[in-house]
Amino acid sequence: MIDALVKIYRHEGVPGLYKGYVPGLFGTSHGALQFMAYEELKRDYNKYRKAPSDSKLNALEYITMAALSKIFAVATTYLYQVVRARLQDQHNRYNGVIDVIRRTWRNEGAIGFYKGIIPNVIRVTPACCITFVVYENVSSFLLGKHK
Repeated sequence: MIDALVKIYRHEGVPGLYKGYVPGLFGTSHGALQFMAYEELKRDYNKYRKAPSDSKLNALEYITMAALSKIFAVATTYLYQVVRARLQDQHNRYNGVIDVIRRTWRNEGAIGFYKGIIPNVIRVTPACCITFVVYENVSSFLLGKHK
């Protein structure tokens, strides 16, 4: 890591260490959107079942809610990941976020902002599902709601 930091500093100076920083700030919205969608899906599903909003679901139901919330969060925030990755690309020179957006739109159209989204969803969704099932079961256990 130190070697990478030194090389970036030598070739690009201090600004090189912060490439993609502004779009990266938008990355914090990913988790917020995912948790919001997850909780809303659970609440609406329990309402549909005419069950209390905090009713315990089975593992498959938690997996479904987790997968849907992850897909929603990825689809909503993927654009910023593409912009950030392109700003950090050492093979292309961009003059900031607006330049990345303008050149991507001009050269690739709207689809350019979503290149790689399917492999990304396939990569991140299983881990998300496992995380939420573990979260729900540990939370239920710690709150004394386990059966």
